Amino acid sequence: MLFLPILVIASVVMIKADTYTDRYDSMNVDDVIANRRLFIAYVKCVLNKGRCTPEGKELKSHITEALQSGCVKCTDRQRRSIKKVIKHLIRRENNYWNQLVEMYDPKRMYSKMYERELGSI
Repeated sequence: MLFLPILVIASVVMIKADTYTDRYDSMNVDDVIANRRLFIAYVKCVLNKGRCTPEGKELKSHITEALQSGCVKCTDRQRRSIKKVIKHLIRRENNYWNQLVEMYDPKRMYSKMYERELGSI
């Protein structure tokens, strides 16, 4: 009888370990995008051109893996937020998008997919 609760708890812990932390999922990405000064501060953090907040450091630590895996470890909210940010970068901040691509995907193996999908929306 004790085995079943332990198995359930272990399964939940393993599932949680297969996703990135949801600690910052409550952050409102629309507010960040609307505040250009804040948005650019995050971009500069990720580009190693500016200081990073704890949220920026967390984001930066997962960019390469998330890009290459199609964000398989992302929560649903993270996937939605990432799509909003990438769409904004492609449409409104193309210079920063190109810098990010150059840094994290210089062979453009992954970024083309995002550009096709989100650039046309």
